[in-house]
Amino acid sequence: MVGISVRLCLVLAAILAGTASAPAAAPTYAIGQPATTPLWVDRVHGSDAADGATLATAVRTLSEAWSRVPIGQELAATGYRILLTAGTYPADEVPVYWESRWGTYEHPVILEAADGPGTAILPSLNFSDCRYLYLLGLAVSAPGGDVLHCERCDYFLLRQTGVAGADPATNEVQETLKINQSSHVYIEESDIAGAWDNAVDCVGVQTGHIVRSRIHNAGDWCLYLKGGSAYFLVEGNEFYDCGTGGFTAGQGTGFEFMVPPWIHHEASDIKFVNNIVHDVEGAAMGVHGGHNILQAFNTFYRVGVRSHGLEYPFGDRSCDGDTAACAARLAQRGWGTDRTDDTQFIPNRHVYVYNNILYNPDGVQSL
Repeated sequence: MVGISVRLCLVLAAILAGTASAPAAAPTYAIGQPATTPLWVDRVHGSDAADGATLATAVRTLSEAWSRVPIGQELAATGYRILLTAGTYPADEVPVYWESRWGTYEHPVILEAADGPGTAILPSLNFSDCRYLYLLGLAVSAPGGDVLHCERCDYFLLRQTGVAGADPATNEVQETLKINQSSHVYIEESDIAGAWDNAVDCVGVQTGHIVRSRIHNAGDWCLYLKGGSAYFLVEGNEFYDCGTGGFTAGQGTGFEFMVPPWIHHEASDIKFVNNIVHDVEGAAMGVHGGHNILQAFNTFYRVGVRSHGLEYPFGDRSCDGDTAACAARLAQRGWGTDRTDDTQFIPNRHVYVYNNILYNPDGVQSL
């Protein structure tokens, strides 16, 4: 008990001081030494007629730089490193829809703040069908919709990037970071906050990690992995100031949004370890229809005031309109329904909860 008391005191002191940090053991995605062509962007001094090869010959708009990355073909000869000089990039100089750039491990597509993390400020970003796409040191903010969205993205890295919406009370931003039907997603050392719904929403995402990040200020969950999401490590993060709860493996999903063969449990093979969750109104963590879930060595503080500290109910599965897609998943022996007036419940199986600390001080009590 002495060891636990010392650990708790150290964690609480760090939270109150605002210096809570992650264990160094959490992994880092290895970018390696890719071969890339530089594309400099300087919206003050650049020209879209320039070649973009150096800072002195930078293009002016991010739209022009993105248009020079070949679309709909695998990058076999070179990748592209888009280097953004410090400044605020307005929406009319940024692509509305970032689509079908197919990098490889040797030749990725990189968007990087050239003057250091947080110096290049971008509006909302909407990516689709992109591969080996790395966002390094950016600041992304928007007053509405989803601030950063990645659909059908494979090998997507978000590192030292801030993603921010409005205050959740304003009901402007629905979700700060939304990722769906994707694979190999890595979020590292980032700050993601500000939505009336969820700060991070992952649906049908397989393989990746979320580490050493701060995820906070959301009306619903700080983070969930659901809809058949699988093979994730969530380690060394701080979650706080959320409504429904801190983290859940699984929840409820429209059957048509799931990706075969992950069409049974809501979440599988998820490890949630060494995280800090504090000042959330609902449960610090939970599992809703999960399979092979480990939740261990986490610390929870000031949680559950409107409900309970931890929760392990059923997940649920609906058909949200695309009955043909729901029927196709049923034919593949998925768990769900092809009726829009029906809900199926998804059980938990092999859930392991070990060595966590939940401490509510005097004056804070779960409902």
